[in-house]
Amino acid sequence: MEAIVMYPSPGIGHLISMVELGKLILNHHPSFSIIILTTTPPFNTGSTSPYIHHVSSTTPSITFRHLPPISIPLDPNSYPSIEAITFQTLLLNTPNVHSALQSISLTSTVSAFIIDLFCTPALPIGAQLRIPTYCFFTSGAACLACYLYLPTIHRNTTANFKDMNTLLNFPSLPPIPSSDMPKPMLERTFREYVCFIDFLTQMPKSDGIIVNSFESLEPKAVKAIMDGVCVPDSPTPPLYCIGPLIASDDRRGGGGEGGEVHDECLSWLDSQPSGSVVFLCFGSLGLFSADQLKAIAIGLERSGLRFLWVVRSPPPEDKSKIFFATPDPDLDLLLPDGFLDRTKERGFVVKSWAPQVAVLKHDSVGGFVTHCGWNSVLEAVCAGVPMVAWPLYAEQRINRVLLVEEMKLALSMNESEGGFVTADEMEKRVSELMESEKGKAVRDRVKVASEGARAAMSEGGSSRAALAKLVGSWKRD
Repeated sequence: MEAIVMYPSPGIGHLISMVELGKLILNHHPSFSIIILTTTPPFNTGSTSPYIHHVSSTTPSITFRHLPPISIPLDPNSYPSIEAITFQTLLLNTPNVHSALQSISLTSTVSAFIIDLFCTPALPIGAQLRIPTYCFFTSGAACLACYLYLPTIHRNTTANFKDMNTLLNFPSLPPIPSSDMPKPMLERTFREYVCFIDFLTQMPKSDGIIVNSFESLEPKAVKAIMDGVCVPDSPTPPLYCIGPLIASDDRRGGGGEGGEVHDECLSWLDSQPSGSVVFLCFGSLGLFSADQLKAIAIGLERSGLRFLWVVRSPPPEDKSKIFFATPDPDLDLLLPDGFLDRTKERGFVVKSWAPQVAVLKHDSVGGFVTHCGWNSVLEAVCAGVPMVAWPLYAEQRINRVLLVEEMKLALSMNESEGGFVTADEMEKRVSELMESEKGKAVRDRVKVASEGARAAMSEGGSSRAALAKLVGSWKRD
C-alpha cells in the first residue's frame, strides 16, 4: 500500500486544509492511503475530536495517528504568545514525528511526506528517510510570495517592522505596510521572529511547495514564485497550485448541538430574501472585547440590514487563561439592552459557531464580514460572496491588502487607534458592501473569481493539472 503522510500544525483550520488535500488526492488517485499525524498542544486550539471522528467515519482511506505528548511539558503561562508555544511544541515534537514515519514505513511505502509551514523542523526527517517532502502552504500564493521574500528583507535591514513605519515592496505584490506583518514578525528580538525566519529559509529546501490557491486568482504572485524572484539567492522548488480546497461538509462531525445550529441557521436563511443578508464570522480564534461587540451591534442595528452574526465570548481579562477555551457568550449581558428584540425580525445571532460553508453558499447571503483567514476567503470566493475585510491575527492583515488592493474582492474595514472599529464604521462599511455601486463592483468581481475557481478544479483546469504533476513527482523509478 502506498501512503501519503501529512503533518499539520495544531488548530482546526490547518487540519481541515490537510484533510481536504487528502480528499482531493484520493478522489483522483484512490490507490493511495492518507495518514495524518496529529499533535496535542499544551493549550486550547478548539476541539478537533468531532471533526476527526466525522472524517474517519466518512472517508476510511484517511486515518489519523495521534502522536504522543512531547517529552518536556510546557507551561503556557511562560510563553508570550500562542505562536511562541506552538513553535516550541512542534520543535520538541520532531522525535515523535521521526518515530511515526519510521513505523509507518515498516508496513507501507511512504510516497510523500507533506508538512505544514510551521512544521518545518520535521523537514530533515524526510531526507534522512529518503521520503520526498513537500511544504503545504495553507494561505494564498501572494502571501507565499511575501513570506518567501521576507528572509531577503531580513538580511538587508536591522530595523524592526514595528518601528519602520513604511511600505514594504515584495515581488509582484502591492506595497504592504510594515505594521501589517504578522505579530510574531514585528520585532527581531522575538523568539517567534527567529523561528519564523528559519521556517521561511528552510521551506525552499523542500521537494516542492503546495499552495491552496488557483492560478487565475493570483496570477502575478504565481508567476513571481515560479520565476524564482521571491528567493533570489537559491533555487525555488516546484510550485503546485491545487486549490481552492474548502471543507465539503462543515458540521464538524454533525449531530448534537452542531447539527441543531446548522439547521437553525439554514432555516432562518430560508426565510430571507435573496442576497439580502450580511454574514459576520471571525474564525475560531476571533475574539472581541465587550465594547467592540456592542459597537458591532449598534452599527448593524443602525444599518437596517438583515444579518447573521456569530458571537463569541470576549477574551478573558486574566491573561493566564488566554490559552484555554472560552465559554458560550451571555448575549443579554454582552449586547446592548433590547438589541435582540429590536432586531429579531431581520437579525439572527448565533453563539460561538455557525456552518460557514453552508451559510456562504445560501442564496440569501449577499455579503461577508470576515477576519481574512484564507479558508474563509476561499469559501467566500467559491460561493461568490463579496467581503468586508477585518483582519485580526496571523497573516490576515497581509491578506486584507491583497483582497482590497490586488484582487479587489473586498472592502476594507477601517480601524481606529488600537484596532477598534466604531459603530459608525461598521454601519458605513456593511451598507457600502450591500447597497452601493462600489459594493456591486466588488460583487461582480467575486462572481468572476468564483467561475475561475470552478474552472481550475474542472477537468483540464489548472489545479487539476497541478495535482497530476504533483502526484507524478512521487513516482519512483
